[in-house]
Amino acid sequence: MSLSTQEHPFAEFIKILGKGKKGARPLTQDEAYRAMQMILADGQVEPIQLGAFLMLMRVKEETCEELAGFVQAARESFAFESKVAVDLDWSSYAGKRRHLPWFLLSTLLLAENGIRVFMHGAGGHTQGRLYTENALQALGIKAATSISEAGQQLQQDNFSYLSLEYICPKLYDMINLRPIMGLRSPVHTLVRLLNPFDATASIQGIFHPSYRQVHQKAALLLNQKHMAVLKGEGGETERNPDVECLVQSVNDGELNDETWPALFERRHMKAEDMDPQLLAQFWRGEFNDDFGEATVIATAAVALKLLGKADDQEQAQQLATDFWAARNRQRF
Repeated sequence: MSLSTQEHPFAEFIKILGKGKKGARPLTQDEAYRAMQMILADGQVEPIQLGAFLMLMRVKEETCEELAGFVQAARESFAFESKVAVDLDWSSYAGKRRHLPWFLLSTLLLAENGIRVFMHGAGGHTQGRLYTENALQALGIKAATSISEAGQQLQQDNFSYLSLEYICPKLYDMINLRPIMGLRSPVHTLVRLLNPFDATASIQGIFHPSYRQVHQKAALLLNQKHMAVLKGEGGETERNPDVECLVQSVNDGELNDETWPALFERRHMKAEDMDPQLLAQFWRGEFNDDFGEATVIATAAVALKLLGKADDQEQAQQLATDFWAARNRQRF
């Protein structure tokens, strides 16, 4: 760390956030944009400054304006342009610990029916969770290791998963500060809104309900045409059929709130077996799981409604049910 009597340029943002109860305030969208630009540039922010900034943001929690500014700067830092038309951007950063990642089968069901789904995530930052990349491996699906490979997979299979490591390495490194800091940071929020391939629609899952509206309003500020966010099972983009699900969305500049009903009267217990190999067996129809089937169909239904493939919940649920009944059981 260099020592100087001259104030470091990044100190401006730390001062705004850290001036105490009366002096501190949130960053404007432009300030958040400039702060993230500096963070993602080489050598413009000292490690101690980054730690202070992330934890000050964590204590107060990010606003929609801050989130929009962060995402704007991150997207501008990408060293690529999307050359593949993607229908649905799907973020997967939380990992699962109570139930299998049934949402993966939802995305593959959509892909099988002509909907091009790009999934991005990062795994391993929290102990005791099953992350998407490991579950895909168990299904025999290779994760992409570059933007170009992801594009090829999307064109060939209508689905690709690419780790944040290959999209924005600096954000990936920041997510992996969690074991060091002991807490999540704003990075865990902003990465869900990245939409690297500029898909027509994007869908995100969060764990804390208060973040739902922050995502929704940030998407509006970012001029995203179609976006939906829900409190997902375990924080993943997965509708839990045991409880009512509030989906907050943006559609052509309008904010919408829609509640999807619970599908069971009683809640299901935590899964006894989290072996991802079970996903392939379930897809093939080798055993029944009412919670799993309801989750796959219900999650796909929310996506179909967002994409305009159905006019209402009933149509979306029926279309997803039809997709599931007609799936290629020999795929895995």
